[in-house]
Amino acid sequence: MSVEIYEQQLELGKLIEHYSERDGVHPTAIPSLFLIRESIITEPIARVNETSFCIIVQGEKEVWLADERFRYGPTHYIVASADLPVTGQVIKASLDSPYLALKLEFTPKQILEVLSDSEIRVGQKKNAKRAMFVSKAAPALLDAVIRLARLLENPQHIPVLAPLFTKEILYWILQGPHGESLEQMAIQGSNGDRIRGVIELIIKNYDRSFKIEELADIANMSVASLHRHFKEVTAMSPIQFQKQLRLQEARLMLLADSTEIADVAFRVGYESQSQFSREYSRMFGCPPREDLNRMREKTII
Repeated sequence: MSVEIYEQQLELGKLIEHYSERDGVHPTAIPSLFLIRESIITEPIARVNETSFCIIVQGEKEVWLADERFRYGPTHYIVASADLPVTGQVIKASLDSPYLALKLEFTPKQILEVLSDSEIRVGQKKNAKRAMFVSKAAPALLDAVIRLARLLENPQHIPVLAPLFTKEILYWILQGPHGESLEQMAIQGSNGDRIRGVIELIIKNYDRSFKIEELADIANMSVASLHRHFKEVTAMSPIQFQKQLRLQEARLMLLADSTEIADVAFRVGYESQSQFSREYSRMFGCPPREDLNRMREKTII
C-alpha cells in the first residue's frame, strides 16, 4: 500500500467512525450514502444487494453470489451493477479495530449521464458481464470518496456537490478494469440492460410463477440467449434467482412475526410446504423452525 493510499484510508476511516458510533448500517444526510460499522464477526446475512459501490477501510468482508465468492478488505471496493440476492458476512472485525465501510447507491441514469459527458466508448452488442466485481481503489477514486464523505461536515453543500462527487466516483469506476460491467446496465438495448429489466421484474414479483418464454419475450431474446446472459450477469438461472429471493423474503417474514411456516411458504410463492422446507434447509443450513429458534436465541444473547 502506498503512503498516499494509506493516508487516504486513514482519513476516510476517521470520517466513518465519527458518523457511525454504534454497530450497524447508518444512513447519512446524503440520501444515497451509508456508513457501516461492525465490531464483531457477523453471521452470514442473506439479502438483496442494491445497485451500489462499497469500499472498506478497515476489516474484511465476504460476499457470496450463488456459488461465487467475493472477498475484499482495505484498498478494495466492490460494485453491484444490478440488484442481486447475495449472502454477506463480515469476517474480520474487533472492538479495537472495527469493520468500517462506506456504501454509495446509484442508478443506471447516473451511469448514463457520466457516459454521455465523457469519451468512454460503449457498444450495445457486447456480451453481458457479471454484475458484481471487486477491484483495487486508485488514489483518484479515494479522493472523490473522501470529498463526498467530508460533505457530512458541511451539509449545506450537499445538494450541489454530492451529485458532482458521485458522478466523479462513477467516472473513475468506469475508467477502471471492470468499467464494462457497470456501463452495460445503463446502455439502452444492450444485453446487460435487457437482463436488468428481467431482474427488476422478478424482484418485484418474486412470489409469482413465470414461464421462461415470458421472460425471454420481455428481454427480446431467445430462451437460450436469456439463460446464457442471465447466468453471466447473476451467476444463476432465472429460476435459481427467484428461489433465492423467495427464501430470503420468507426468512425475513419468519423473523418479523410468528406467522406459521405453511403460510409463509404460500405467501412467497410455494405450493408445497415440504418443498419449501427442503430448499430453505439447503440455503440456510437447517429447517425453518430450527433456523428461526437459532436466530432468536442469538438475538436474545
